[in-house]
Amino acid sequence: MKRMMGVLVLLVLGASVPVLAQMQMGMGMEMFSRPAIMKVFHPVVGKGALYQSNSTSGGRNRMEEWSLLSKDTVDGKDAYWMQMVNTDTNGGITGGKALVTVDNFQFHRMIVDVPGQGLMEIPANMLMMSARNRQNMQDSFNQWQSVGSETVTVPAGTFSCEHWRNDKDHEDLWTSDKVVPFGMVKEVSTRSQSVMLLVKTLDNVQDRYSGPAKKFDMQQMMQQTQQQRQQNQ
Repeated sequence: MKRMMGVLVLLVLGASVPVLAQMQMGMGMEMFSRPAIMKVFHPVVGKGALYQSNSTSGGRNRMEEWSLLSKDTVDGKDAYWMQMVNTDTNGGITGGKALVTVDNFQFHRMIVDVPGQGLMEIPANMLMMSARNRQNMQDSFNQWQSVGSETVTVPAGTFSCEHWRNDKDHEDLWTSDKVVPFGMVKEVSTRSQSVMLLVKTLDNVQDRYSGPAKKFDMQQMMQQTQQQRQQNQ
């Protein structure tokens, strides 16, 4: 689920170019019909959640913060600025924010903090995806099925949760309407051997990416990335 949300998983900029390619796959101006699992989305401005993401297969662990900064409108539809901040085990921080309409979960604007470049706004055409990729995303969301209610205890406390299961991807997700924005309390992925736990809920969240943003230039970024690789060789 976090791969879909990822956010949706949109704003994780551990490596600039690969992640931007992933964002093109994972989000679009023309999105799918709203699947059942999207009812877990709870838009409350100023609130959010902090998670600890651990890989049991020796991968990189990190803290992930998801929050809603403000309410807006796009073509008369309710929209929210959603923020994501990742902190890795070395203290490195990456992230950004995106303007999302709630009824169809379309992404209309995105500002990211690119390592070494500062804040950049991604052009709208880069947020679009093909009909095939859009259908693949729709199918992935539809794989989640509710399997009942359970009480779950995590570092943030004990929650009454709805249990969701994705048999194809071997993932389980527990959600609560007490958690903003995605309701996620716990996620376990057998395939990726990872666990994500709610550490605490957040109030009075501040915008970390409120400064001026430059226009994103893919060609320039690729050139700079290539130069950095050559310098490191």
